[in-house]
Amino acid sequence: MFRTADAAGVEKIILSGYTPTPLDRFGRKRTDFAKVSLGAEDSVPWEYVETPEAMLKSLQKAGYCIAALEQAPNSVNIFDFQTSTHNPTHKPVALLVGNEVDGVSPALLAQAEVIVEIPMRGKKESLNVSVATGVALFVLTHPRT
Repeated sequence: MFRTADAAGVEKIILSGYTPTPLDRFGRKRTDFAKVSLGAEDSVPWEYVETPEAMLKSLQKAGYCIAALEQAPNSVNIFDFQTSTHNPTHKPVALLVGNEVDGVSPALLAQAEVIVEIPMRGKKESLNVSVATGVALFVLTHPRT
């Protein structure tokens, strides 16, 4: 995701929970992380927070629209998000993604201003979180006019 974030021009990645960080618990670069991110861990600012709830409130106060990437009954097709009433002032978007198995927790979904979903046209119902994040980042940074 770090390389994808770099390619999409993401301002910052905020990691939480059991998500690995580019540094180990001793502050040393993780070679396994560096191998897959190819240096993007150095070009994309990042931060680790134990739990994201307070960070989301801070982002909202700073003027960001919190958009959760998740499948839900009240989700909005991500391709319609920028041109819809869900972000009428076109605030910068903080994209909230969950984990592979459980997705975004109900508590965090409740903090989101909008839930966006990638339409699935095949037989499978979802993409892995890294691929879904890549699709979402490029849709959000290259909106249709």
